[in-house]
Order: sequence, then C-alpha cells, then structure tokens
Amino acid sequence: MLLTKLTILNYKNIAEATLTLSEKLNCFLGYNGAGKTNILDAVYYLSFCKSAFTSIDSQNVRHGEQFFMIEGDYTDDNGEKENIQCAMRLGTKKHFRRNKKDYKKYSSHIGLIPLIMLSPSDSYLIEGANEERRKLMDIAISQYDSTYIDLLNNYNKALQQRNALLKIEDCDPELLTLWEEQMAQYGEELFKKRDYFIEQLIPLFQKYYEKIADGQEQVSLCYKSHCQRGPLLDVIQRDRAKDIAVGYSLHGIHRDDIEMHLDGFPIRREGSQGQNKTYIIALKLAQYSFLRTQGVKTKPILLLDDIFDKLDANRVERIVSLVASDEFGQIFITDTNSERLDKIIQRQAYDHKLFNVENGSVIKD
Repeated sequence: MLLTKLTILNYKNIAEATLTLSEKLNCFLGYNGAGKTNILDAVYYLSFCKSAFTSIDSQNVRHGEQFFMIEGDYTDDNGEKENIQCAMRLGTKKHFRRNKKDYKKYSSHIGLIPLIMLSPSDSYLIEGANEERRKLMDIAISQYDSTYIDLLNNYNKALQQRNALLKIEDCDPELLTLWEEQMAQYGEELFKKRDYFIEQLIPLFQKYYEKIADGQEQVSLCYKSHCQRGPLLDVIQRDRAKDIAVGYSLHGIHRDDIEMHLDGFPIRREGSQGQNKTYIIALKLAQYSFLRTQGVKTKPILLLDDIFDKLDANRVERIVSLVASDEFGQIFITDTNSERLDKIIQRQAYDHKLFNVENGSVIKD
C-alpha cells in the first residue's frame, strides 16, 4: 500500500499541510520540536485510528483550534485507490471513513494499511515494563489476524470482571470460576498466536541485527507466558487465595513478557545505547519482514522517526541501505541532520523527496 497524498489540518502543531509523496523515500528535516514527528504520527493515525503517542484524541487538536482532520490517498498493490479520512471536533466523537463511508468498528480498519513505526519512545521496549513488550506483539499480530483484537478485548473484559470480584469481601466463587474460564479460553488462543509470531520473528530479527551490527554481537528473544506452565485455567485457579489477598489477578496472559538478550545476557543490563538502538531497529525491521512475507503479504509503510542518534556512521548507512532496498516499500524518515541524510541518499541515488519542517510548516526542498 502506497500513500500518495497526505492532507493535515490542525493536527498537533501542524496548521495545514498537503504533501505529494514519493513512492519510496520521504525525508522530513528540521530541528527538534519543529513538527516532524507529528507528520509521521498523522500517517500512523490513518493506519491505527489513533495516535502512536496518546489515546486521548482531544490532545491531538492544535492549540487554539476546535478540530483536526487527516486525509490520505492510497494506492494498493493492484492499483486500486483508497481514501482514508479522520476528523474530530472537540466535544464530539471522531469520524473515521474509508472511501467516504464511516466505519462501524474501528478495529475492522486495522490491517488495511499495514505499518511499522520506529521512534525514540521504543527504548521502553528494553527499559520499560512488560506491558510495552506485549504491546509490540499486539500491534504486529492485529495487522494480519482479524480475530486478534476481539480475542484480546474479550480476555481483558474477563480479567477486569475477575479483578473487580477479587476486591469484594466473600466474593462469589461461582462467578470467579465463570470469569476464570473465559480468561483461560481466550488467553490460550492468544498465547498460541503470540507464540507462533515470536517463533517466526526470531530468525528474522537475528538476521537484521547481524546485518546492521556487521556480525559483532549475538542476540536472542525468549517469549515467557504462564500458559507454558500447563492449562491456563489450572494456573489461574491454583493461586486464587493469593489473588483474593492482593485484590488482582497474578496469573494470565496479561503477564506475558519477552526476554531480550545480547551475547547471552539481558540487554537491559549489558547493552550500550548504540547496541540497544540497533536491537530495537532490528526487531522492528523483523516485524516488517514478517508482515510482508507471512502476515499481510504486502509491503507495509515504514516510519523511521529520529532513529540515527547514538549510532555510528557505518550502522546508519547500513540501515538506510537496507530499508531502501527492494525488500522494503514506502518509507518516511525524520532527521535533524540534513547533511548526513543527504549524503547517504545522493550516494545511493534513491527515489526520494525531501521536506523541510519549521514551526509546524512543511516545505518541499
């Protein structure tokens, strides 16, 4: 799927922009705070019906304005045209439309425009809580498996109901059993999907890390879940007394995690800033490759937001050479260093467009 034209009105600090885009490389250059990331976030919004950085839509409206609007014109692999538009006025519900028709369920849109985004906030994949690593799986799987979001919503509903009961003194054990059975049913289905995804992701991830790091380190991933301890219902019910004591559920797929290792040690403890960044970039490129070859089986859009900081020049050039190959499709890159990016692009002669961003204004170079 290619984004051929992007229109933005009052989205964050972007007052108005209409951009005709390259089919390959679109580069947005400017100082920190100029609005480069907001342009990429608008592209992200058109894929996921929400911002990558906030779940509160009113926070996306430009200060002093009453609404925002984002519109994208796309062309799919068969040459068919798609128009996606989102608009929201303060105090009202947002409208998300495909070819001028409103969606009844936003989740039915997920996967139509597959997308992978890399940003500085991805450092939380290594440094943050296990919620961040589960989110990585959820975002990727939901783009090629239309049942995943509903399963996850059903599991979370059962979890919330069980947690509410656990806080009640002398709670009804039969009601607890009802919600535990639903947690186990949906949880085991989600586990199978996550387990398959990580199993397929590992060799792709290791391949990309080796290419970027030039074979200097060994990396690995290990998926951890309570489902690996036996039937999930048994695992949940085994410690019901403890759950009642603390007032929430200690076991289930809401506790899943991905262990991340560098040369056999936890990267959280051992990795340098450059190694951590290389690790995350390789992980996201592996997700891209998985979606392209085994998931949606088309080239997703790739967003690279300020990814070159803390990386040496050789790794930067290897990354750009990788993503500019035929293996990848349309790419959006932001950078504060125009000279660095321009040298790489000119040397490789990629099809590209350069845009300068300053105080929310976007000007084609």
